[in-house]
Amino acid sequence: MFITMRNDMKQRYRIFRRPWGVFYYEDLVTGKQETLKTRDRDEAYRLVAAKNETQDGPAFSRQLARVYWKAGDPAGATRNWQTAMDELVKLKHGKNQRRWLTAIQDKSFDTLRQLPILETRPEHFLYVLKEGSVSTNNYLRRLHNFALDMDWLPWPVLPKRQWPPIRYKEKRAITREEHELILDREHNIEMRAFLWCCWHIGGSQSDVAHLKAEDIDWKNQVVSFFRAKTGTAQIIHFGKGLAEVLRDLPGEGLLFPRLAAMDEKHRAALFQRACRRVGVTGVSLHSYRYAWAERAKIAGYPERFAQMALGHNSKAVHRAYAKKAQVVLPPLEEYEQKIVPLAAMN
Repeated sequence: MFITMRNDMKQRYRIFRRPWGVFYYEDLVTGKQETLKTRDRDEAYRLVAAKNETQDGPAFSRQLARVYWKAGDPAGATRNWQTAMDELVKLKHGKNQRRWLTAIQDKSFDTLRQLPILETRPEHFLYVLKEGSVSTNNYLRRLHNFALDMDWLPWPVLPKRQWPPIRYKEKRAITREEHELILDREHNIEMRAFLWCCWHIGGSQSDVAHLKAEDIDWKNQVVSFFRAKTGTAQIIHFGKGLAEVLRDLPGEGLLFPRLAAMDEKHRAALFQRACRRVGVTGVSLHSYRYAWAERAKIAGYPERFAQMALGHNSKAVHRAYAKKAQVVLPPLEEYEQKIVPLAAMN
């Protein structure tokens, strides 16, 4: 039984009731019929009227949704993006919090700071992304997702597919020749030992700088520590080369007390100064992690062992570090010559 909508003016959806009393609606364009899941006439009318309003005036309906959203969240009318930034930073700790404090000072965010979150339109974000950098793109995405998770936004400002892709600068490993060239001109004993540890351990600069004598297991020849960034364990079995370096370092407490007291940027600046002295460009202290991963791949070190040694949580991340390794494959016949004698012995 079809029921004429009140004040019907070329409505797309019309309402009807099935013999068992449940109300349905029909799309007059597609002919599709769906249940409204109600036996209440007034409720059924309200639901279909809302669908017709959405069809006839989507912009009006979107604005109406904002009004209802604000009514349900009184603070929503005045909550701006600076508030979201401040609240997000409170949830971070340690170095991660310091990174966020630095990130939200980006001048590209200035046009957003006092903008009410519920009044944000795609062009606001697009302008910020255009004026900002790769870091701006990265942190704005996280801030946007935080607002969605907190129910401060009724829907995404920008759909996932419309976000500009994040393209980081190409990173590379430091070569053995570059490493040795830098050491030849480095006269600070602590810095020399630090760079050798970076080469043998492949740790991040902060993790290596904060190594302690207690992190070394001389009996099993293992250096182990928890990564500051992820909390995962990094376990390195060392040989003669690293052992010679470690023996000359303090027997208790921090191995690099002067470097450990420095900020990351200060250590990075010292390394860049050392690079400039010998004309090495395009590398940073993090390049030692790439170098370790590439060396492991070239040497045929099992991937799962290399991943554990660098403290990588996923294979994808580890492979990104080792992707530029130039692996030299031996001839198949050499492998066959090794396998045949082994088969004969069995």
